[in-house]
Amino acid sequence: MEHYHMNLTLKVWRQKNTKSKGNFDTYKVKDISSEMSFLEMFDVLNEQLIKEGKLPIAFDHDCREGICGMCSMFINGQPHGPWQQNTTCQLHMRAFKDGDTIVVEPWRSQAFPVVRDLMVDRSAFDRVIQAGGYISVNTGNAVDANAIPIDKKKADEAFMAAACIGCGACVAACPNGSAMLFVGAKISQLSLLPQGDPERESRALNMITQMDKEGFGNCTNVYACEAECPKGISVANIARMNKEYLHAGLGTEEN
Repeated sequence: MEHYHMNLTLKVWRQKNTKSKGNFDTYKVKDISSEMSFLEMFDVLNEQLIKEGKLPIAFDHDCREGICGMCSMFINGQPHGPWQQNTTCQLHMRAFKDGDTIVVEPWRSQAFPVVRDLMVDRSAFDRVIQAGGYISVNTGNAVDANAIPIDKKKADEAFMAAACIGCGACVAACPNGSAMLFVGAKISQLSLLPQGDPERESRALNMITQMDKEGFGNCTNVYACEAECPKGISVANIARMNKEYLHAGLGTEEN
């Protein structure tokens, strides 16, 4: 793979806090390696700003391995940038070319208020999980859990739903700011497994109630959530969530 360097123009959203009005500031970065990650490029920009006596750009990151979902940047109109099934920390600068202008924004959602610059408060997701994303039974150790027979298809579906890292790209991508892909994945993950049975009805009711309370929008089947999800979570989980909610409301149960 050819290694090259580039000069870029960055238009970055700057906002002091939740209550202040934000704006785009323009920055130039030079001699950026095509093999840098997008976050490493931002590290270079921040070092440049610090040397100039300016405030560095605030952005979220932790693992830088595509696991934690914190690197929530909206890059040229796409959550996590142009590569599919990819987080911002795994996006490399070879996705761009010399002379490009890159627009970087925070997640845009009523339920994710901007804390500063590119950082948003995603605690709404935490509260949805607290409302029902848990199991109360003692599952014992790995040997005990492994002894419970589970249909292969259901186990695979639960595993795929559990791949959700809660980054919020689905909300940022959705024109309605819907969190149904995230909530659907979390409800699916537990409703498909026998360990999740005791809270099955209350989980669906409580998590969806909390989702609505947080101010997330409704799903209108745009499917931008699935298209932009870094883990490729299927919209089939939204259908399963709706089914779980319906059964909970009617007091019936179906596997």
